[in-house]
Amino acid sequence: MPVTVREIAQWVGGKVDGDETLAINGIGKIDDAQPGNLSFIANPKYAKFISDTNASAVLVEPDFPQSDKTLIRVENPYFAFLTLTKKFHQAEPEVEPGVHPTAVIGTDTQFGENCRIGACAVIGKKCRIGENTIIYPGVVISDNVQIGDNAIIYANVSIREGCSIGHNVIIHMGAVIGSDGFGFAFENGQYHKLPQVGIVVIEDDVEIGANTTIDRATLGETIVRKGAKIDNLVQIAHNVQIGEHTAIAAQAGISGSTKVGKYVRMGGQVGIVGHIEIGDQAAIGAQSGIMKAVEPGKTVFGSPGRDQRKTMRIEASLERLPDLLKQVKKLENRIQELEQKLDK
Repeated sequence: MPVTVREIAQWVGGKVDGDETLAINGIGKIDDAQPGNLSFIANPKYAKFISDTNASAVLVEPDFPQSDKTLIRVENPYFAFLTLTKKFHQAEPEVEPGVHPTAVIGTDTQFGENCRIGACAVIGKKCRIGENTIIYPGVVISDNVQIGDNAIIYANVSIREGCSIGHNVIIHMGAVIGSDGFGFAFENGQYHKLPQVGIVVIEDDVEIGANTTIDRATLGETIVRKGAKIDNLVQIAHNVQIGEHTAIAAQAGISGSTKVGKYVRMGGQVGIVGHIEIGDQAAIGAQSGIMKAVEPGKTVFGSPGRDQRKTMRIEASLERLPDLLKQVKKLENRIQELEQKLDK
């Protein structure tokens, strides 16, 4: 049902600049929104679309310039838009209440109230599944797994034995939690597998992307702490620790026993060697190769990873390298000419 701009402003704690009686029936991007849609501008480079957008109202920051559009001024337009997206798109789960008749459930496994277990899911022995948790079709959960309340485990996820998943966790399709870590000892000309007997612990409010793999510990625990957000196709090796509210973008790989601090931001395709520490609130640029520890709060970029400003200066110098080589060649030729003249 349509809602007014006034109601939307109340939901997000915003201030209306314009017609607060306008009806909003959906949301859309600033450059392709339709009349009746609400949009947002969080990045200054999109401010140019304000005069041409068809959106009826736009979420903006408090100091955004005046416009002939109806504006809702909020401290964080992107977060406000996220909040409203949830209100406008409250999709019903695809999994019916209860346990589907084709699901296979092991002995002594217990479910909390209002669980939904999809078709052909396999859940092992002595598992504990919390209240309101949804397990989609084709999920495989091994023995002795703990899953908290309000979790969503999408289709074809695999969770191996003994792992622990907290409350409000979302795991997307194809992710593997608790696969063996990459541990081998070389002896007599061949590799011998080291038993991987630890577990994975996923704390509350974590989201894990599609086809991400998190290896079980060799001994002890691989840990992803509260509120961390992990993108698709990320590899987290055995005994790694990911700190609270850290965000890791797609195709990053973290080698064994590395400790990543709180509120770290890690770009796509970052590679990190094992047995080092990434300090709290560090930022690592996309495609960086991290060979040594990163101090708390530091921003690094490049391969090997260096201070971002230093790396940018190096990159700028590399751009000038062909011209510098030409200048050096000219100087060499000039020196030869002068030496020939002196010899005469």
